[in-house]
Amino acid sequence: MDCIQRKKILVIGDFLLDVYTFGEVVRISPEAPVPVLCVTHESRRPGGAGNAILNLISLGMEVLAVGRVGNDVGGSTFLQAMANEGVDTRGILCDPSFQTPVKNRMIAAGQQIVRIDYEKPTPLCQQLEKELVALLPKLLNGVHMVAISDYAKGLLTPSLLGQVICASKERDIPVVVDPKGLDFHRYQGATLIKPNYSEAVGAAGLGMEATLDDVAARILHNVDIETLMITRSKEGISVFDRQGGREDFPAQVHEVKDVTGAGDTVLAIITAALANRLSIAEAAKLANIAAGIAIERIGCARISLADLSARLIDIEHELPCV
Repeated sequence: MDCIQRKKILVIGDFLLDVYTFGEVVRISPEAPVPVLCVTHESRRPGGAGNAILNLISLGMEVLAVGRVGNDVGGSTFLQAMANEGVDTRGILCDPSFQTPVKNRMIAAGQQIVRIDYEKPTPLCQQLEKELVALLPKLLNGVHMVAISDYAKGLLTPSLLGQVICASKERDIPVVVDPKGLDFHRYQGATLIKPNYSEAVGAAGLGMEATLDDVAARILHNVDIETLMITRSKEGISVFDRQGGREDFPAQVHEVKDVTGAGDTVLAIITAALANRLSIAEAAKLANIAAGIAIERIGCARISLADLSARLIDIEHELPCV
């Protein structure tokens, strides 16, 4: 994977804390018809935009994180994890009015049996938004790519998104967006947005009976972006441009175990690839491979260049002789 070299990436988005509680189910509760999980161990790691950051670090990128955490245990745990990974956290602000979202996944026998969420989406206050906007010129210095990871927790207000995208474009820094919600106008001016299939259909407003080409055409007509990349689970990835072009990339999956965090993995791969001047097609191929590896593992997986290289070798060996 010599084509992927170290680049500086700014990641802005909603930071979460992912908790994985592992255990064994040996009986049903006498209090209610529910399984009793006997906990064996627990792990905590950055989630949301934080998962995209971890994947970028595993790909050898230099990462600058921009966002917010609450003044709570979840926030301090997140910040410590970022520090341990060598992430530049100058752009992470502490918001006392905000609760750091925590998602606790209970896992038994390799299967998630329930997820418990602690969260209260809170719009970013004007004062903190002004602080972030004031920091942008310094934070964008030397950055090769900007990745926006929207989990709809309130950080990415329309005005903040506009400022980030505008400031990046002024410096000729490409912007890749993992969107949320139905209003893609929020991401006007971005280089590329990568919704999943259901998000794209919802944003197009055409209904589930619409063809993928119609969905893409409507989004590209309504939203000022250069490229639309739609992730389609087992169908792979489809890429559309403003000239009406379409290219499909089939999925590369051996066994589906857990789809958690696959979108973050795709965001990281696309961002790293484009930062290294790879084509959209090359980036999509690598993202498909990385997503296939990610969903073969339990929990949010970190995909490294070594993982990609090994899978590429496997794929080459699987090709039929001609």
